[in-house]
Amino acid sequence: MTITSLSGESTGNYVLDTSRTRIGFVARHTMSTRVRGDFAEFEGGAYLDGADPSKSEIRLTIRARSIRTGKTQRDEVLRSKFLDADNHPALGFVSTGVERTGGNTFRVTGDLTVRGVTGPVTLDVTLTGTASGTATGRPDDCRLAARGSATIDRNVWGVNWNAMTSAMVSPKVTLDFEVVALRRP
Repeated sequence: MTITSLSGESTGNYVLDTSRTRIGFVARHTMSTRVRGDFAEFEGGAYLDGADPSKSEIRLTIRARSIRTGKTQRDEVLRSKFLDADNHPALGFVSTGVERTGGNTFRVTGDLTVRGVTGPVTLDVTLTGTASGTATGRPDDCRLAARGSATIDRNVWGVNWNAMTSAMVSPKVTLDFEVVALRRP
């Protein structure tokens, strides 16, 4: 059976399928170029209430050292100077609210922790696919796929290196993600 939207059928506890999930970011650098990157190591899960999304809860933990932009030297600077990964090995997100804004669209508010600083963030999320009974053939098996983003000011979390950084890298960073979550019995 296929589920076409978040419904009571899809209610339950989920874990991220890390092999099919991407947690990334885009930052504007000098001369209007963009630096794109992602994190290779993370874990997370959710309790989703398909009948009443406001009862849903989402959590995510990201390993700061797993940041990747495709350039080793830049990755080391991001780990040490920007994220201070030795002293703050994890970034985290815990939802504080989930609101349906359309048929398959949601606004997820929550607390983002970076460098030991916690601040509010709002994610715009679109449910891109749901299916039941596809992975194991069991009717209680359920997968959900979603994508979303939020634009934050990195200075709120102290993600800055020096004065030159402020001149060369925009304080606005777009967080983006594509996730697949699997329901656990």
